[in-house]
This record gives sequence, C-alpha cells and structure tokens, in this order.
Amino acid sequence: MSIPKILTVVVLVLAVILGVVKGCSKKQDKCLVEEVSLNVEKKTASKEDVNTSEVDRVNLLFTTDASKLPYVETVTYTSRVPWLKGRAAWIADYASYYQTTRHFIARSLNKKADYFSQKVGPGDRFNVFKKDIDVSFHLLIDLSNRKMWFYLVDQKTSERMLLKTYRVGVGRKDNKKSSGYLTPIGKYKLGEKVAIYQPGTMGIFRDQKVEMIRIFGTRWIPFEKELENCSDVAKGYGLHGTPWVNDATGKLAEDREKIGQYNSDGCIRLASEDMEEIFAIVLTKPTVVEIVKEFKDAKLPGVEKTTW
Repeated sequence: MSIPKILTVVVLVLAVILGVVKGCSKKQDKCLVEEVSLNVEKKTASKEDVNTSEVDRVNLLFTTDASKLPYVETVTYTSRVPWLKGRAAWIADYASYYQTTRHFIARSLNKKADYFSQKVGPGDRFNVFKKDIDVSFHLLIDLSNRKMWFYLVDQKTSERMLLKTYRVGVGRKDNKKSSGYLTPIGKYKLGEKVAIYQPGTMGIFRDQKVEMIRIFGTRWIPFEKELENCSDVAKGYGLHGTPWVNDATGKLAEDREKIGQYNSDGCIRLASEDMEEIFAIVLTKPTVVEIVKEFKDAKLPGVEKTTW
C-alpha cells in the first residue's frame, strides 16, 4: 500500500475515533445535567419540607436593636407618662397600656430569660407590642411528631409568621380515642385562668390537692373552649411544664425525659424554659391551639410571611 493511501486510512480512523469520543462526551454531559437537575429538585423539596425544619425567631420580639420584629416597639422608661395622671408609672402600668405582659417586658428589660426581675430606672429601654397592630397567636401541635409550631398572626394583613418550633410531650396512645391519643384533636381557645408556680403553690390533680410543680411544672394555661372539629371538651386540658420530681439528693428537679414522649394524661407538656417563654408572650393576645394527628392535616390561618 502506498504512503498516500496509508495516510488516508489513518485520517479516516482518527475521524471515527474522535466522533465516538465526542458522542460519548455529549452523552456524559447530558447525564451530568440530568443529575444536577435532579439534585436541585431534591434540595428544593427539602426546603419546602416545613415538617422537619427548626426555627427560632422569638428573641427578635425582645431585642431592642434594629433586628427586632415589626410587631414590637422599643420604649424608654420614664415615670411620668401622658396616659397616666396623678402618680408615677411602673412596669405594670406600661404592661396594661401596651397590652403586653410584665413577663414579656422583664425579659426584654433584662436581656435574658429572666421574667421576674422588674427593676427599672429612668432611661431603661424595653420592648412592648405596638398599640396600632392587631395580632393573635396560633399554636399548632402535631401528635405523631410530638412537635409544636408557634405562629404570630397579623389580623390586618392575614399573614402568619413562624416564631419558633418546640418539642413537646403529649398524651399516651389510646386506640379508643378518635385522635388515637389521650390528647384530643381540634382547635381550642386558650383560657385566662393561668397559674404561675411559687413555692407552696397547690393545684388540683385527679380530685386531690398536690404541689403544682410536681404535676404542671412552673406554668399552666388551660384550654377555655372548643372552636372547631374538637374530639373532646376543653375542660381539663391545657399547656404546662414538665413534672418535677425528687432527684438522687432529694431536691426537686425537672423530669425532662417527659419531653417528646407519649406519657401525659392528655395535656401538652413543654420544657420549663419553653413554657415560660410562651406564657410571657401570649397571655394578652387571643391564642388558638390547633392539635392534629399530622402536620399535613393542619388548617393554618392566613399566608406564610417569610420576610419582614
């Protein structure tokens, strides 16, 4: 075979090889594009899975810097105020005027979760709810996941903001109940006959007087009435802390193992710091508790607000 013919054959062979390689490269590129696209879809789905997300914006209600939520305002304490005549104004007066609990003001004033120290002097700054807003709160409880979502609802704009998620303890499983648990399902209004533990505070449990902290922890908020699709009456149910028991040294200590479990007689149990936090925020505003078997069953109010 002559040299020109040999060169021609070599060129043809190289052309075929390059064509095959190019084709394989295109196929690989296509596969890579499809794989990246699939990964993006997976990430997007994950972001939308609110059932597993953890949120905590509560401190933005109490902070006095520019990051605070638009539902609160920062005021500077002075004993002389235009809306109170004849005497000096105290924290209780500010709380009443702004429809904000003293516990709420104390946490903002103290810059930590201290709800009882309410010492205040001229020039001290703290947050209160704005007087020109109309807000309520919605607590959604998922029995299957033992989890609670805490929403603020702006009644004027019909927007809701997720403030925080919590782990909770709920009622024991009971197949005889329509909910499947001793905790009922449905929407309930929270009541006003609340209780705050002080040493020696007694409560009624199973028709007997017991020290409150041993059953209800440091706070108690009852269900007041049934609102929608309730599987049981409101009476007897509520939100409260976990029971306190005697530890190895004989001192009272919070039984935190009760959180995230099915072990109550039907009430919703929270860790003491979580219960005290919610207590400080919701007491002066209408609050609804919605209890569902699973998150997907929820009928949340308004539309989700993600920016502010």
